[in-house]
Amino acid sequence: MDQEFEAYAAGRADGLAAHRDTGRATDPKFGRDYRIGFLDGRLEVFRLLAGVRKIVEDD
Repeated sequence: MDQEFEAYAAGRADGLAAHRDTGRATDPKFGRDYRIGFLDGRLEVFRLLAGVRKIVEDD
């Protein structure tokens, strides 16, 4: 189970950095966990930017 969490964490970190590792994403055993983490990281960036945009537009 630890390897699944490591793959997720690596995917999330890559998602935050906007850099996808194709090798990890296509891994047959842990690729799914990596891709979910990547998506979660990208969603976090989207929400952060949406929050900043809202603050800027409210002024």
